[in-house]
Amino acid sequence: MPKVMLIEDDENMFSLLSMFLEFEGFEVSCWNGNGDIDSILEILRREQPALVFLDVHLRKLNGFDLLHQVRSDPGLKDTRILMASGMELANKSQEEGADGFILKPFEPDELVEVIRHTLG
Repeated sequence: MPKVMLIEDDENMFSLLSMFLEFEGFEVSCWNGNGDIDSILEILRREQPALVFLDVHLRKLNGFDLLHQVRSDPGLKDTRILMASGMELANKSQEEGADGFILKPFEPDELVEVIRHTLG
């Protein structure tokens, strides 16, 4: 199964997502919540995930800023990005270059469906 990188700084959400996606057969890699955009880009280059689950509202970072950096990085520009937020930002996510959006809270089955759709 494809590798999914979780960029989520809510520890409870992170743990639930990680366990659920592994149960569904995805390989999961994680951002530990530390560092800046450059350190995340370095992890993404090393891990080469098929899809990044990216929370829009991170404590120290803006998900859209990270999205822009991923899209401008030649080695990462084709990485699938699924944005997530408790606010309806589907249109903004698409306009900013994301491949998909999911509104929190979501059902686990809905997440798997959206991930599979986003991966194509």
